[in-house]
Amino acid sequence: MVRLTQIWRHPVKSHGHEALSQVSLTAGQTLPWDRTWAVAHEASKADGSAWVPCANFSRGSKAPGLMAISAQLDEETSTLTLTHPDLPKLTVRPDEEGARLIDWARPVMPADRAASARVIRVPGRGMTDSAFPSISIGNLATHRAIEQKLGQSLDVRRWRINLWLDGLEAWKEFDWIGQEIRIANVSLRIREPITRCMATTANPDTGIRDADTLGTLKTWGHTDMGIYAEVSASGKIAIGDSLEAS
Repeated sequence: MVRLTQIWRHPVKSHGHEALSQVSLTAGQTLPWDRTWAVAHEASKADGSAWVPCANFSRGSKAPGLMAISAQLDEETSTLTLTHPDLPKLTVRPDEEGARLIDWARPVMPADRAASARVIRVPGRGMTDSAFPSISIGNLATHRAIEQKLGQSLDVRRWRINLWLDGLEAWKEFDWIGQEIRIANVSLRIREPITRCMATTANPDTGIRDADTLGTLKTWGHTDMGIYAEVSASGKIAIGDSLEAS
C-alpha cells in the first residue's frame, strides 16, 4: 500500500524547512504557508504584485548556505523562528521585519551574487517555482534509487518537496502526469516533473555542497526528481494516509 509518510512546508522560499503531521489543502492553492514569503535580490523585478520566476530570488542554487535553515512558524502571529548551524536563532515577522531576516542570513550569502534586497509576499499565492500554484510530491523509492547510484546517503530535505510517498516503485510517479491521484479525501492532478538545480547538491545540515545529485540524475537521461501537482478537490491529509491513483 502506498502511504503519505512526510509533509513539509517552506514558509520563506529557500530560507527554511518545517515538518508537519497534517495539513488542509484547498483546490487551486499551494500548501498553506508554503513559500508565503520570498527574498528578492537587488537585480530582481519582483514587487509582490504577482508571481515571478525563481531567478528573481535569493535561493539555494546560488547560495547553498541557505539550505541549512530550519523554520518554525506561528501561524496566528505570522512569526517565524529560524535556525542555522552557523547563525544565532532569529524570531521575526517577515511582513514587518524583512530587513532583519535579510541581515540575519547575510553571513551565508556569497559575495559574488546579487545581494538580498527585500522580502515580498503575494497575497493568496505561495511563490512556488511553478507558474501555477503547485504542491510538490516525491517518491521515496526514487530517492533511494538516487542514493544507491550515487553511493551516498541523502537527506530528503535537499529536494524541498511538500509530500513524500512510500510504497511505490522507483520513478512510478512520472507515469501519473496528466492523471489524478487521491490522498485521503484530497484529489491532486499531476501536472509535470520537477527539473532540478544546484540547490539539491547542498547538505541541509551544513549548507555545504557535497553530492553530485544533478550528475546522478543525468545517468537516467534527465535532471527531474519529483512531480508538481495541482489540488483539484479540497480536504485534509495526514501522515499515514493511503493513496489511490487513477
